[in-house]
Amino acid sequence: MGTVFSIAVRDPGPDTPGALRRIVERLHRIDAVFSTYRPESRISRLGRGELALADCDPEVRTVLAACREVAAETDGYFTERPGGRLDPSGWVKGWAVEEAAALLHASGARQYCVSGGGDVQTCGGPWRIGIADPRQDSTAPGRLVAVLSGRDLAVATSGTAERGSHILDPHTGRPADGLASLTLVGAPGTGIARTDAWATAAFAMGPERALAWATRRPGIEALAVLPDGTKRWTPGLPQHLPPSGPADWQLATR
Repeated sequence: MGTVFSIAVRDPGPDTPGALRRIVERLHRIDAVFSTYRPESRISRLGRGELALADCDPEVRTVLAACREVAAETDGYFTERPGGRLDPSGWVKGWAVEEAAALLHASGARQYCVSGGGDVQTCGGPWRIGIADPRQDSTAPGRLVAVLSGRDLAVATSGTAERGSHILDPHTGRPADGLASLTLVGAPGTGIARTDAWATAAFAMGPERALAWATRRPGIEALAVLPDGTKRWTPGLPQHLPPSGPADWQLATR
């Protein structure tokens, strides 16, 4: 998928090693079917018209249906065809993290964190999750703009730090601007697949529309970082900040 996955388990049991092996197999399977980096993947062949949808793995239909649901939930700011090319990665990456988390849960684990390409799903906790500064450079690697804390979280960040301006506004076909990064925090039960897809759509909306949309969405909080480093957030986001959070969260203008 062009990214890195990591897993932390605080309460490993006898079934954990087997679950980790199954997770690796599952991730490779998802990559083989949905990777846009692989010309032989089902999604690549479908996009080129070499394969009919009816002949694809049933999960392809499931994923494309989920993409259409997210498009409806976000006023069309999400699409499985960015730039006209079939690419459901905005759903697939978060879904892959969710699938890995489900396999851990089935093994009996209740204290774990699964991370993949900026998407984090936790169980139990509390866990502390650092949000990378999208403006960091080689002189300040690892710099954070915030640290979130909580239990059973789904946290997804979309931005320009790693891949540049790669998120398109489906309404214009042009790269989305106005934001350096957009982080969404989903309530327990939301799931990282939907949270990640919503984060992609909200980034495409731009800061004003994104924060207004997130404020109306029950159980979702947002942190927006503008290109000049200004931070803006939804009213409920501070509940996810640890007590030792920086003072500028109280002093800065939303």
